Amino acid sequence: MSKPTESTAASFTLHPDFAVGEVHPHLFGSFVEHMGRCVYTGIYEPGHATADEDGLRTDVLDLIRELGVTLVRYPGGNFVSGYNWEDGVGPAESRPRRLEGAWRAVETNQFGLSEFMNFTRKTGVDPMMAVNLGTRGVDAARRLVEYSNHPGGTELSDLRRSHGDEEPFDVRLWCLGNELDGPWQIGHKTAEEYGRLAAETAKAMRLVDPDLRLVACGSSHSSMPTFGSWEETVLDHTFDHVDYISCHAYYQEHDGDVDSFLASAVNMEHFISSVVASSDHIAGKRQSKKKLMISFDEWNVWYQSRQTAEKPEPWSTAPRLIEDNYTVTDAVVVGSLLIALLRHCDRVTAACIAQLVNVIAPIMTEPDGPAWRQTSFYPFADAAKHGRGRVLRVEPNSPSHETAKYGDVDLLHATAVQGEDGTTTVFAVNRSTTDALDLSVDVRNLGDVRVLEHRVLTDTDRHASNTLAAPDRVRPTTVDGSTVTDGRVQAALPPLSWNVIRLGS
Repeated sequence: MSKPTESTAASFTLHPDFAVGEVHPHLFGSFVEHMGRCVYTGIYEPGHATADEDGLRTDVLDLIRELGVTLVRYPGGNFVSGYNWEDGVGPAESRPRRLEGAWRAVETNQFGLSEFMNFTRKTGVDPMMAVNLGTRGVDAARRLVEYSNHPGGTELSDLRRSHGDEEPFDVRLWCLGNELDGPWQIGHKTAEEYGRLAAETAKAMRLVDPDLRLVACGSSHSSMPTFGSWEETVLDHTFDHVDYISCHAYYQEHDGDVDSFLASAVNMEHFISSVVASSDHIAGKRQSKKKLMISFDEWNVWYQSRQTAEKPEPWSTAPRLIEDNYTVTDAVVVGSLLIALLRHCDRVTAACIAQLVNVIAPIMTEPDGPAWRQTSFYPFADAAKHGRGRVLRVEPNSPSHETAKYGDVDLLHATAVQGEDGTTTVFAVNRSTTDALDLSVDVRNLGDVRVLEHRVLTDTDRHASNTLAAPDRVRPTTVDGSTVTDGRVQAALPPLSWNVIRLGS
């Protein structure tokens, strides 16, 4: 691991006149896919001791509310590219069991559209629906919108009402397919093929409901060989018909290179800036003042290298898939990725940590057993609770160290959010695994403030995690000693730590 250069002191200045923008509530979204145990024995387990009358696990619903999720994307993911939405509506006993090709499992369809919408109502989240542009297209998408959103008096809206949902679902946010640039995707397409299909699908969906907000598929990750050219071609077709372009990114520690892993947000921020440049280039070509937003609707730490060792029985129901156990190191990276999203809140106005339960998730469950919080639960909950409001510009003066993957990287990664309640919250990550950072923040322009709280997530064992046997091994702690002196916050950030410093009068 690299040693920091020179000082272990870092500083920045906060001024309310220098802001990035307002945080959209949908920045704190998540993702429920029919994959592994996310749905079955995750959020939905009839017969569980905590299950409600609809089969939803109330212990999980309580944790979702505590997590602070505002938006949930559904039903995929790779799953959606082979999914017939009609399979998941109507009486549950009449729904077909299908071979599901994306994850080679059997889908029972006992949880479908109505059950998902019921889940969103009970958790207070907004739905984000994805349509199948892999094996299906324009007609299936427009019919789904009619079934979901039209009040009544037509075949499909009346079908919904006959299924017990009298009121329309009123789904506003829709994804036009999923990762169609990826060769792994059922119905993989070239940028030209996808761009044409997405544009025509968008137009048809808006003929049914003009007030939809639509997301075009961007690149599955920034290292795709088609990255950049995919965005340009797709947006040439869809720019006038969509509101967002998507980004997806997952990160993991490779071969013990913890310094590069802790700097993962460098890649995320560059990814965002590159996609913004591509979309603004298309706007410039059109002489358009429209600013396309980014939906970063899949992001997380995911140890994809471990997936190759997993060999669940093919065509089983709800097998255990990619149930990564997250460490303190992983949680600090998740916190840093949240900082990156907040630092770009002027263009990233929707984002979804993937996924919500069991599958690379902040919440874990056991069938017929308990539910618990992973280490990554805590930074997300902190950001969702205290990251509402106006992001102030943060330009740190920080010591740095050399990383194998990203070159010279600041040890301090930080942002600050000014809340409507008059408080200001600093979110900060110390990327050094060996040394504390002495942080000084000039807050003279914020008025007479004091430190209300300094919460830290860290551990002397960077591999510490929460498990079924020890679900509370890692928890945030409140530390003393952080003060405001002569208009400057003085705080010590432990090595390898996620920090939340709340300021107020």
